[in-house]
Formats: sequence, structure tokens, C-alpha cells
Amino acid sequence: MNKKINKPKLDVKKYRVHDADEAPPDLKIPIFSLSLLGGDYCLSKCERDEKASFADTLYKLSQLTWMQLRQADKHGLGYEKIHTTSIRVRIPDSIKDRSFIAFRFHGKAPMVGYRDQQIFYVIWIDRSFTLYDHG
Repeated sequence: MNKKINKPKLDVKKYRVHDADEAPPDLKIPIFSLSLLGGDYCLSKCERDEKASFADTLYKLSQLTWMQLRQADKHGLGYEKIHTTSIRVRIPDSIKDRSFIAFRFHGKAPMVGYRDQQIFYVIWIDRSFTLYDHG
């Protein structure tokens, strides 16, 4: 069931084109960082079709704002919150206090990370569904 998500309109009176950086983060498109990705849940562990799905998903997600992604279905282009207590691997000390979220990229396989303003840091790619308790 494909639900059409309307893009929010930026109030041009409030934000001029050169002031786009001043727009609230929820009205911006996500920027993805893979700088913290590694270990057993790294992109290098993925098969060719999974890597293609990952790239395709990042492209699709980057066409929507954070507000639209929050409103989308969690098994579509949306995301779900992941409790730190359900993560089965050691969480690096530098990110222990973050709130984690998961986007689906290959079927229901999640990429898990955290959001900081406009940037989503991908920490783990859970292609085998072993990173956290999926309930």
C-alpha cells in the first residue's frame, strides 16, 4: 500500500533561498554519514544486491524531509525508534546517550543509527536481523 507523502512547503516569506540553513531540521532533507560504520555490521559485509538496495534507499530517503520520513510507515520509507536496551552489541561510549532509529533498506533489513539535526549517522547494517530484538 503506497501512501503519497506530501512535501511540506517552506514558508518563503520566513526563509529566503540564501537563508535555507536557518530552516528547522525537520523541514530539511537528511544527510547520511557512514563515517561510524564498521565491524560485523558494516556495508562491506553486504552482498551486491544488498549494497544496491542500500544506495537506492539512501537516494529515496534523501528526496524527503525529516518530517515526511517521521510520518511515513516504518516498513516503508519511515523509521522506527530502537531502544538501547534491545541492542545486542556493545554501543560505543561516545554515542551511548543517543536515541537510535532504524530505516529499512533491503526488504525489512534495517540500517540503524542516530540523528543529529539534519545528519543521520549509520552505525550498523543489520542484514541478518541479529543486532537487536525485533520483537
